[in-house]
Amino acid sequence: MSDVHEQGPATAAGAPAAVGVLGGGRMGAGIAHAFLLAGSRVTVVERDADAAAAAAQRVLDSVEASVARGTADEDAAAYAARFATSTEVADFASCGLVVEAVPEDLELKLDALTRVERVLGPEAALASNTSSISIDQLAALLDRPARFVGMHFFNPVPASTLVEIVRGEASDPALVDEARGWVRAIGKTPIVVADAPGFASSRLGVMLGLEAIRMLEEGVASAEDVDAAMTLGYKHPVGPLKLTDLVGLDVRLGIAEYLAQTLGDRFEPPALLRRMVAEGKLGRKSGEGFYQWDAS
Repeated sequence: MSDVHEQGPATAAGAPAAVGVLGGGRMGAGIAHAFLLAGSRVTVVERDADAAAAAAQRVLDSVEASVARGTADEDAAAYAARFATSTEVADFASCGLVVEAVPEDLELKLDALTRVERVLGPEAALASNTSSISIDQLAALLDRPARFVGMHFFNPVPASTLVEIVRGEASDPALVDEARGWVRAIGKTPIVVADAPGFASSRLGVMLGLEAIRMLEEGVASAEDVDAAMTLGYKHPVGPLKLTDLVGLDVRLGIAEYLAQTLGDRFEPPALLRRMVAEGKLGRKSGEGFYQWDAS
């Protein structure tokens, strides 16, 4: 489906009037949900009609859940009226902000970002939801790197309160300030970090997760007890092994491999992590990781 959205200045909350999201998986759908609730018109673009239909279901189910919980200001029909899906990046043409949320693969992201940039107006902002890939590396093929920034959302987006804004070497400081305002407009807290491997959150989170996997691999303690050490002893909301299941073992492996290449052997993935990914034990999305999950 295609829908022309008026770009406009901003919503009443301060979010862009029209927002695009490239990729409607768990993260992309969550990002779309956040901007819809802030009053933006949102277009999600997916690779084909089936993926677009699945993304629409994901977003609208999430919005309906917020309405049912009483955490939304409008009814589900009002949000649905401001939401569209498409298979054409040309439908981003009138968006003030487009967030790329495709899988964590450098070549895939480079291709996605360059395709999107071609259809955007000169003042539109382009952001990547990458959790580890260098913003400068992603900006290298863009014509307008000053209008490009990292906006790293956290899973699950509707419940998370943090967005990590990553400023590249070419990112316009005014764009970074705009991004801060957008994050606050969707009810989350921004932090700003310089472009560095893993930024702040992934670098620290992956290091803790990898050490927890090594402890399990060495028989130091069970998964439940390793996690309890952090949730009860350090007041973390979720333990590092359960968090790895939620993020996806394959995602965490990919980030660890990238950090090992850029920061050294201290991020070398444990053999247990590699084996579990090879066996298809990816965490919640596959039904089994360090814990058993309902895969439905």
